[in-house]
Amino acid sequence: MMDEYDLVIIGGGLVGGSLACALTGTGLRVCVVEAVPTQSSAQPSYDERVIALSWGSRRIFEGIGLWSDIGPYSEPIRHIHISDRGRFGFARLDHGEEGVDALGYVAPARLLGRAIQRGLTGVEILCPARLLGFRVQSDRVDLEVSVDGESRLMRTRLLVAADGGDSAVRKQLGLAARQHSYGHDAVISTVTAGQPRPGVAFERFTDTGPLAMLPMSEGRYSVVWTAREGESRELLELSDDEFIVRLQRRFGYRLGRLSRPGKRFAYPLKLMLTRESVGRRVVLIGNAAHTVHPVAGQGFNLGLRDVAAIAQVLADAGSSDGDPGSDATLDAYLRFRGRDQQTVAAATDVLARTFVNPLLPVRWARNLGLLGLDLTPGLRHFVARRFMGMGGNLPRLARGLPLVTGHE
Repeated sequence: MMDEYDLVIIGGGLVGGSLACALTGTGLRVCVVEAVPTQSSAQPSYDERVIALSWGSRRIFEGIGLWSDIGPYSEPIRHIHISDRGRFGFARLDHGEEGVDALGYVAPARLLGRAIQRGLTGVEILCPARLLGFRVQSDRVDLEVSVDGESRLMRTRLLVAADGGDSAVRKQLGLAARQHSYGHDAVISTVTAGQPRPGVAFERFTDTGPLAMLPMSEGRYSVVWTAREGESRELLELSDDEFIVRLQRRFGYRLGRLSRPGKRFAYPLKLMLTRESVGRRVVLIGNAAHTVHPVAGQGFNLGLRDVAAIAQVLADAGSSDGDPGSDATLDAYLRFRGRDQQTVAAATDVLARTFVNPLLPVRWARNLGLLGLDLTPGLRHFVARRFMGMGGNLPRLARGLPLVTGHE
């Protein structure tokens, strides 16, 4: 007997899990296929990282009904200080100018994972399980999934790929993608500041890329240090004292003396953007559709906006007895997401390239640009709103509204 669903989500991490939570109460038959148990230390989505959530992401989690489990344990970002190391350019963004409680928040990935797991009611979860293959038909997708080593056949009207940057679904479909390796890694750690500034995040551009310091509780800061591939390996091998010396030299003393570095790890930075994030009865979301440079902290927020858009078009299709995998449904999704995905990928790529360019005219131009941003309220407002996820055509969840009446 073949199990039938309205949609099957391949990947139950932060993005795939958020979509499943969003669709509870819609009446859609949903199944999540996830390879790694959430409790496992090997689960890549629910690891020791912290994630910068935009104001728009807060509203999406409010609409889903998860913010009450996330907000009390997240650190608000009320001010952002942007500078170019050793240069005159700087800019400041302030939550008061935007009329919001915070520009964004810093939340541990494991906290998000626990909140999402609690929200997965009425959803079938196959874990550990992996996709063996699928075949797209005119009115459905037939899948074969391995669950605890046993083959299981499934049928769905829509296949959602939320299986990360190395997406098996994208590979099987052969979807073309724009790809570029930056030749840099992001080195991640935490430190304790001698003079913490609660609510203030720092984005400092250096000759190897941006260095972000994100506020956490108890005077700690999450460090996201962009380094060349060879340098990143060296940073991982340094003693704690040597790492602090290098970080202090790179960042300066705006937070006083830094101490107590946490565990360090690194991951390679690349740009990947699919030419089309939808195919017949298949849609790619999150890192399966786009992987961007961490400058400005847009990666997960971009994926969560995918969730808000696909959830709305699926809920609308379900409420009118429509087909969740139809061309009309997926076209409606693209109208929400196509421009935002392209714009964010292009903006982060330009920032990543421009701020490591050593040419004197480029250095002058970027520093004048930072000063212009700091001195021009209208420009600051435009930039802040875009990176807060509040620009363009917003689906209901992105406006803090539930998908369906009575969805808490």
